[in-house]
Amino acid sequence: MKINHCIFPGDILYDTENFVWADIEHDKRKANIGITSILGYISGKLSVIKLRQVGSYIERGKSLGTLESPRYFGVVRAPISGRIIEVNYAIIDQPELANDSPYAEGWFAKMEISNIEEEIKNLQTIESCYEKMATLIQKHHIICFGAFPDYEMFQIGVECAATLTKLDELLEKITIGNVVHLVSDDTTADLEMVRWSEQTGQSLLETRKEGSLFHFIVKKMK
Repeated sequence: MKINHCIFPGDILYDTENFVWADIEHDKRKANIGITSILGYISGKLSVIKLRQVGSYIERGKSLGTLESPRYFGVVRAPISGRIIEVNYAIIDQPELANDSPYAEGWFAKMEISNIEEEIKNLQTIESCYEKMATLIQKHHIICFGAFPDYEMFQIGVECAATLTKLDELLEKITIGNVVHLVSDDTTADLEMVRWSEQTGQSLLETRKEGSLFHFIVKKMK
């Protein structure tokens, strides 16, 4: 399900208070745990993730690990009580997985659930917490895109030609595959960005207009 362009799978349960989710297995004894796309966008591009060790017992609402980015440091709180039986070492080596794929490759840990009847009372389906999620997205000014940006460019009150020059300069410095979120209020920006993409061979992944602002997601291809 999408809420204001943010994705929330329908087959998992959510702890809206702590921005985390639980995917409970069929036997109801174990659950995979991760962060929602909301927390991923609040934190920004993650640079460090630390997780509690396998064997640790965590009470609901207590720290499962920590997140760090250039603009954020925070705790990931467990949506259930239980013992950690597996951790996702991939996100320690590649923290950005939690931004790019929070419900799949970016999962955090697998826990053995202490008391499923009690724990499940604190979790909701996306249908039952739809309005709460929409309110949180609005409150935190979340703008979700199909690709999580590595860099941000806000060019308000700048002519599109000057903006494109700055974008070219940034793309020269960054790695192939990196993604830039560009914001412009130039009224011709959407047409100019399409032309620029065709001329440069750089990928314009997404264009969105919200109010007077254009949002562009650009991926460096060469």
